[in-house]
Amino acid sequence: MGATDATDKAGSDAWQLKLGIIVPSWNTVMEYEWQRLAGAAMSVHSQRIRHQADTEADLAWLSTQAPEAAGLLAHARVQAICHGCTASGFLKSPEADLAQEAELTGATGIPTVTSSASIVRALRAIGASRISVASPYEPWLNDKLATYLGAAGFELLAMKGLGTQAHGSISTATVKALALEVVRPETQAIFISCSNFRTLDILAEVEQETGIPVVTSNQAALWGTLRAIGDRRALPGAGRLFGLA
Repeated sequence: MGATDATDKAGSDAWQLKLGIIVPSWNTVMEYEWQRLAGAAMSVHSQRIRHQADTEADLAWLSTQAPEAAGLLAHARVQAICHGCTASGFLKSPEADLAQEAELTGATGIPTVTSSASIVRALRAIGASRISVASPYEPWLNDKLATYLGAAGFELLAMKGLGTQAHGSISTATVKALALEVVRPETQAIFISCSNFRTLDILAEVEQETGIPVVTSNQAALWGTLRAIGDRRALPGAGRLFGLA
């Protein structure tokens, strides 16, 4: 048995799945929340793309770098990959987002999803068409988000952003307050956007207090990545989405 084979065997003994994520270099939240949800059963392996400002040009550039990043993750023999920058997906149409998933899957031979397309699938899976949205984004990026979700068929009842690019520094108390603020009587789901926004610790609390399902970027991205390979496991602390049959 060669060294590579021995390493792969050791990994397969330790983990049920190896998952790959592509993240902007400044993101400090996505890997942390995914690994917490994955627990001991799955390992999370990331490839970073240089990113230090949320401008339209910088976010669009992230998508152009995704093929190379996915190719490097393929070296780790992961079973599935997620392109984890939510905002870069919102600059495209939903159709273009799906085309990138197909492009990355075809190039690597590994099932690959984007966070933004996974969010659409998650909202549809819980049966929501009228949604309320909370984000850390500046107004221009919230406008892109609203356009993307509208094109995907959702009615936005309320949306509020914090107008910041310091996404990872926002306290969970602030995130929770923001999520509660956008709730309306007709809200069928609350979507909290941004993979660099800490939502895991307040997800279940918001669902319990409002009685409304919550979808977040990181939760939906992990759900979509697992579902892409037919893995339908429930995960504790991951909200109603992961309780779907």
